[in-house]
Amino acid sequence: MEANTIITYLACILFLFIIGRIFIVPLKFILKLIFNSIIGGILIFVINLIGGIFNFHIGLNIITAIVVGILGVPRSYFISNFKFAVIEFSRKIMKKV
Repeated sequence: MEANTIITYLACILFLFIIGRIFIVPLKFILKLIFNSIIGGILIFVINLIGGIFNFHIGLNIITAIVVGILGVPRSYFISNFKFAVIEFSRKIMKKV
């Protein structure tokens, strides 16, 4: 084999490696986001089951599931605390009116 052929093969292998690295990083991020969003949706469902006893629920939609997916399951209490704060704030306003 000639030197040009070997260099061409090595360049193609390097090119495929670089392209593979470029596409695998966003794919890992997207798969992690999807997995966390599914877990977040399940967590919101459980919060709604338990919160139904206390007349507290969080809307289960794609936005809240993605927010939990981005924040992660341990910090998903942000959504429930935000919802609780909005409820308390609206009650205080209604008492003043």
